[in-house]
Amino acid sequence: MHPRLIVALDYPSAAPALALAAQLEGSCSWFKVGLELYLAAGSALVHELRHRGCSVFLDLKFHDIPNTVAGAVRSAATIGANLLTVHAAGGPAMLHAAAEAAASLPDAPQLLAVTVLTSMDQAQLAAIGIEHSIRDQVLRLADTAAAAGIHGFVSSAEEVAALRHRFPSATLVVPGIRPAGSQAADQKRIATPAAALAAGADYLVIGRPITQAPDPAAAAHAILEEMAQIQSTP
Repeated sequence: MHPRLIVALDYPSAAPALALAAQLEGSCSWFKVGLELYLAAGSALVHELRHRGCSVFLDLKFHDIPNTVAGAVRSAATIGANLLTVHAAGGPAMLHAAAEAAASLPDAPQLLAVTVLTSMDQAQLAAIGIEHSIRDQVLRLADTAAAAGIHGFVSSAEEVAALRHRFPSATLVVPGIRPAGSQAADQKRIATPAAALAAGADYLVIGRPITQAPDPAAAAHAILEEMAQIQSTP
């Protein structure tokens, strides 16, 4: 099993998601469940993945008032999520409530603060009133999350080196990964698996290059080989 590849199960129902998980058994043990799939299949899908021995990255990006987010973190813990996202833009009080809720639980998921979505570029950021650079915004949000007690972050590969420099022991999860030759689709800030790992990523989240490949198992194997090469480089 390779600990650093998280396959995004971006499907509209449980059946194809579980079929892919079965197809990748023996090579991939981490799977991301996002909004689309969770709304369709609910906690039963997370339970089933955990029953199969998989680890689950529950990517629901909580962003609400502190009390609501704290309750949502507690609920996520009961269904067996291993990693769980909250939006760093929710602010210090919300982030602190999430961290406090997780700290009170015996089997809490590790919290990850989402900084700036990989679908956003500088123009998108400016459209919501943020004039400084994406890198500066990512670091500002990560500083806020760390001060609240959250020590894992989600960013694009373009910012991961800066995050690794500022937070040497943080857990860094990078979506928007595209092997060479893949389509960017709706992602703006992307990188190859090798580039993201070299910059300091701990986990890579990869969806469509695997899930929409003619042979998903072969696509995953090729990505794992690329990752292994960079990890074996002195």
